[in-house]
Amino acid sequence: VQLQACGVGLVQAGGSLRLSCEAYVRTFSSYAMGWFRQAPGKEREFVAAISWSGGSTYYADSVKGRFTISRDNAKNTVYLQMNSLKPEDTAVYYCAATTSSLGTLSSEYRYWGQGTQVTVSS
Repeated sequence: VQLQACGVGLVQAGGSLRLSCEAYVRTFSSYAMGWFRQAPGKEREFVAAISWSGGSTYYADSVKGRFTISRDNAKNTVYLQMNSLKPEDTAVYYCAATTSSLGTLSSEYRYWGQGTQVTVSS
């Protein structure tokens, strides 16, 4: 499974940005997908996850109500819509895939994209 994330952006605080991640796999709908992020000097942290069908989602408390994860299985793509962005959202964002059910731990995800930089200026 190869994952290609897009959406590098520099936005002002309060702005919005949408990340996308395309999966190069024949059975995309077999995978639950997640987004993680890593800020400079910090550990990678969970952001959001979505089940294979899109019927279930889960968010970190820090982004709940501001970020929305979604997927289009026909396009092999998962999205992360980020609204009301804050400077503390600045990080490299990674998409990841797992054959397990929704997970919040990076160890649960086997496949990772290359990461895409999001910078939120104050």
